[in-house]
Amino acid sequence: MAEAGGENLYAAARNIARALGKDPSAAGDILQILSGYGASGNRGGDPRPTASRGGSNVNYDRALNSLERQISSYIVEDRPIWSDPVDSRTFLDSVDELISIAGDLRSMAGDKSVVVCQSRADELIQQVMFRLQEEFGFVMDRAPDSFDSDDEFSGEEDNDTSEGVIVARPITDYKIVIEALQSSVIGDLNAIAVRMVAGGYAKECSRAYSSRRREFLEESLSRLHLRGLSMEEVQETPWQDLEDEIDRWIKAVTLVFRVFFPSERLLCDRVFSDLPVSSVTDLSFMEVCRGTTTQLLNFADAIALGSRLPERLFKVVDLYEAMQDLIPKMETLFSDRYCLPLRHEAVAIYKRLGEAIRGIFMELENLIRRDPPKTAFPGGGIHPITRYVMNYLRAACKSRQSLEQILDQTGNETGSDTRPLSVQIVWVLELLESNLEGKKRTYRDPSLCFLFMMNNDKYILDKAKDNELGLVLGEDWIVKHAAKLRQYHSNYRRSSWNQVVGLLRTEGPYPKLIENLRLFKAQFDEVCKTQSQWVVS
Repeated sequence: MAEAGGENLYAAARNIARALGKDPSAAGDILQILSGYGASGNRGGDPRPTASRGGSNVNYDRALNSLERQISSYIVEDRPIWSDPVDSRTFLDSVDELISIAGDLRSMAGDKSVVVCQSRADELIQQVMFRLQEEFGFVMDRAPDSFDSDDEFSGEEDNDTSEGVIVARPITDYKIVIEALQSSVIGDLNAIAVRMVAGGYAKECSRAYSSRRREFLEESLSRLHLRGLSMEEVQETPWQDLEDEIDRWIKAVTLVFRVFFPSERLLCDRVFSDLPVSSVTDLSFMEVCRGTTTQLLNFADAIALGSRLPERLFKVVDLYEAMQDLIPKMETLFSDRYCLPLRHEAVAIYKRLGEAIRGIFMELENLIRRDPPKTAFPGGGIHPITRYVMNYLRAACKSRQSLEQILDQTGNETGSDTRPLSVQIVWVLELLESNLEGKKRTYRDPSLCFLFMMNNDKYILDKAKDNELGLVLGEDWIVKHAAKLRQYHSNYRRSSWNQVVGLLRTEGPYPKLIENLRLFKAQFDEVCKTQSQWVVS
């Protein structure tokens, strides 16, 4: 009877500790106060279950028998324990008792008399943890049913809860937080998480949590109409389709890192609050976000590693700028050691996009070099390569700041011979003019050669004035190019009209003047007839 009374007093001490808001393991301290006022009136007695009283482990054995009966009645139940608040509270009390006894037994690991009790406690804890893991999943799975019809995440055509996954509506206000779970649900999850971590099953708890939150993110991401293309699919998809996908990607990545992930971090912090270590929270958050982050980064990486065709520049720059905005947010959200690999991968892809842009510029140079002078362009007008290059450069310079940063950083980090943006564009224009010089030689008429160069240089100069391209090239370049244009104009006039106008000189005898006038008219008509077929911009 004395042993039974001691066991009851120990249980009473644990209940007092729990009522005071302390950990049940504080029962030992309370026992020091209560032990002298036990039922027998013997001060100084220690009724706590122990293996050292007369070399017996009867108290622990009896305590485990009692807990096993209580806990087993819940474990064998088919219905969820958390379907009844009273059952869940009673079950948690028993779990707390079991974890405390198991801790006491582990502290006496060197005592052979408690080996059997310790083995029983560990086996019972394992059963309890498996059931808690199931209950954790049940609480998360039933969460959608707890929302009212007027809740933010229900009652809308754009929301899908048919499979127990809450999916947020499209969001335009990035200063919001998604309240995905009610406070009561978060409280239940936290209560289970605290016990599972105390029982040594932190990873299992994290896995149960992250697997279900991943579903939320994956379904929400699919609502943004991203196709989830693999690396191979990206390479095989027509660029026009990829341009649309890039637009969707930029919108999605903005929403994910400004709304979804911050909301998930807050939820993680609440579910796993009051834990002795923060690693469970960080690990769970990483597991929740890893799949979505990897999917988004893989697409950007596939674009970075794709073709370097010049027409891809503008969308690749858009991707680069989106990644540039993303990196600081990742440094804030992914600051722990578990998320560090994701952050490093994002930075690596960001750099690869910069390298891709530099490669596209190199391909533009190759495109100009590969455009050979095959046949004379009709009428000496503006050649398509001139229109293409100038419109291309003008559009590119709308992203001047990003391009300047890319070309400077890429060269510094790779040690390559990278030119600043202004030098790069001047070099492209020199290649263009060299190419045009080759094309002018396809004309047999010298005048038409100069007209061709005059037309194309006039187009180049006009496109470079009063815009970002002109700012990149600088005023000196524009002044020098204007002088070159005047020289082409002068050469054209000389080659076309000097000989004709020379016939109007008044020196010589009268018959010679008459002959010169006749020749002047004939040559003038011939020049007019010929040049009326030419183009003057």
